[in-house]
Amino acid sequence: MIFWGPPGVGKTTLAGVIANTLDRPFYTLSATDSGVKQVREVIEKAERHSFMGNHSAILFIDEIHRFNKSQQDSLLKAVEKGVITLIGATTENPSFEVNSALLSRSEVYVLKNLSSDELRQVVTQAIEKDGWVKERQPEIIELEALMVLSGGDARRLLNTLELVLSTADQKQHVKITNELVESVVQERRIGYDKSGDQHYDVISAFIKSVRGSDPNAAVYYLARMIEGGEDPIFIARRLIILASEDIGNANPTALVMAVNGFQATQSIGYPECRIVLSQVTVYLATSPKSNSSYQAINDAQEVVKQTGNLDVPLHLRNAPTRLMKDLDYGLGYKYAHSFPGHFVEQEFLPDEISGTQFYNPKDNPRENESRARLRAYWKEKYGY
Repeated sequence: MIFWGPPGVGKTTLAGVIANTLDRPFYTLSATDSGVKQVREVIEKAERHSFMGNHSAILFIDEIHRFNKSQQDSLLKAVEKGVITLIGATTENPSFEVNSALLSRSEVYVLKNLSSDELRQVVTQAIEKDGWVKERQPEIIELEALMVLSGGDARRLLNTLELVLSTADQKQHVKITNELVESVVQERRIGYDKSGDQHYDVISAFIKSVRGSDPNAAVYYLARMIEGGEDPIFIARRLIILASEDIGNANPTALVMAVNGFQATQSIGYPECRIVLSQVTVYLATSPKSNSSYQAINDAQEVVKQTGNLDVPLHLRNAPTRLMKDLDYGLGYKYAHSFPGHFVEQEFLPDEISGTQFYNPKDNPRENESRARLRAYWKEKYGY
């Protein structure tokens, strides 16, 4: 089985509880300092144990996502034969970090950050049962700062509590307040891994909040990324993509804003660029939305993949040589500016896909104007 969850939620403890409950040999390896050699040694011990008619041993591997493919493959045979019962712990998505052969033989259990009530219980147990903490007789006045700083991580919570108690002016009867905790820790530590799931989850929530026209949620997730130390250029680049993909011609100025925001972010950097990023984020979140240009290029690319390189109509081809003119290149082309309103009806698509509609304006003021103009030009030809 694989335990997948953030740090400090009890993955290792849970594996220990399982091993103790079943009363079976329990081996522990950490992927950060173990390799194939150590894995094979444990498997050999487990084989000798099972050879004597005993139940299979449990092998717990912490940070299993740090094992490379060959290291993970070294476990497969023993798992398949039942020589070991494997329990892996990971903070990363096992879909990406555990090879498919091993993953298909495992149950994945998702562990979540501890709730406020659970964290409060951890503090209570520490005060009642831990000798060092008990000796200092702490009095909990306020818990909010401890909770926020822990980020749902029980290990971090206890470490922070220990830090506060060990650095407090008085060594006994310490009154735990938010002010005391924050003054000792000095800054709030935000749980954000720039290369892990948090990175992808938060940027996904950020993009979807802007797309969903919620500036409050968008700015919140922007703040999460800023406090987590995300690269501001990464954020600014995603805003440019969003401005074109999700707003497009419903408000063409959105792309201008996003590009200018990107350039400003490059020029000034943190911390001041956070203001620029916030301005652009709010502007995009409050803009009308349209993905018609995004859909148009997707549909056009799909047609190209299906139909290949169709011949460009002769009247649209360039004719720089006499031979090309003799072959009717450019013959019959109508120069739009020579006609009233700078428009004349003619076919621009290859014959095989003539009349295909890729661009479908959405229902917003700017694109409604485009729809009316296209209807006037093409009447029913393109389905408007």
